[in-house]
Amino acid sequence: MRMLLIAAGKRQPDWINDGYHEYARRLRGPCILELVEIPLGRRSRSEAGDKARAAEGQRMLRAIPPGAHVVALAVDGRAWSSAELASRLASWMAIGAPVCLLVGGPDGLSPQVLQRADERWSLSPLTLPHGLVRPVVAEALYRAWSLAQGHPYHRE
Repeated sequence: MRMLLIAAGKRQPDWINDGYHEYARRLRGPCILELVEIPLGRRSRSEAGDKARAAEGQRMLRAIPPGAHVVALAVDGRAWSSAELASRLASWMAIGAPVCLLVGGPDGLSPQVLQRADERWSLSPLTLPHGLVRPVVAEALYRAWSLAQGHPYHRE
């Protein structure tokens, strides 16, 4: 299964990139995770973030392959345990289409992106910096994949 983490923002600190790549590289074989970075929209003091969020949303929508299953990372989404995420991975694999996980910029995801999503996933009720979501998602997917494969990485 091909998963695309489509994330707003191109410049992240090394520790963010290192954390993401550490877990993304562990996902091999039938389950791979690729990062697609979308440039942030222009923000200014005189304009609200809505215009920038809309521009990011259009770029994200263009990055989604045809027929993909889309999961928006949103605070109002459903929180999944590692076991529940492992079950979601199994259902995504059964779909047989790419899975796109969408991470918004500082102002979140545009309404058009949220409308396109097939489901919404909440990592936490906390507001997380958008860059931090990358390694958190990669680790969560790796943990869920390991659990589904019966590997000892996951401990309850």
